[in-house]
Amino acid sequence: MKWLSKRISFNDQKKFLTIVIYPHNNTLVNTLMGAWLGMWVCIGVTLISCLFILELNQQEKIIIYVFLTFWSYYLYRVSSAFLWRINGKELIKLDEIGMHIKKSVFGYGKSEVYYYDQIEPFTIKIIKKKTFEAVWESSPWVKGMNSVYFNYKTKNIGFGRKIEKEEAKLLIKLISRKKSEYKFKEKKVVKNL
Repeated sequence: MKWLSKRISFNDQKKFLTIVIYPHNNTLVNTLMGAWLGMWVCIGVTLISCLFILELNQQEKIIIYVFLTFWSYYLYRVSSAFLWRINGKELIKLDEIGMHIKKSVFGYGKSEVYYYDQIEPFTIKIIKKKTFEAVWESSPWVKGMNSVYFNYKTKNIGFGRKIEKEEAKLLIKLISRKKSEYKFKEKKVVKNL
């Protein structure tokens, strides 16, 4: 296994190329997020138990239901971001069939296949620094936007969450090189037929 950067590793073999993109790993931030998530769960459990234990009037129940709606939304968003930071990764595999992309958390996730002949050129989208969007992206509460995109059958497909511009360029170069090898092999097989 070789490394393109601190977060991107790859394994280049004759029949396939595998690339793994890891999320940012900061133990202090992960610990604080875990503590915040634990506190958030305790607040929700307390309010839910209050609905069944205390005698509340209609207005108090409505207030708790409204709060629990927001509570469940943020519980979902922060939980998914926390799990992504703890054990998430993007898996990319290039073989003779096509490019397979899987966004995995604890090994779970769906792999999508993109055939080479329908993949349009790659583009890089990096957020400009000193903008509100850049501040939002640097936040640990969000999984982050993809940095590398390509069009596939009228869809815009992305991968490479929160990677830097130089990492994205190296990644595109590696994928394009391997992709061209497979296209060359494909043409050679057709000529031999």
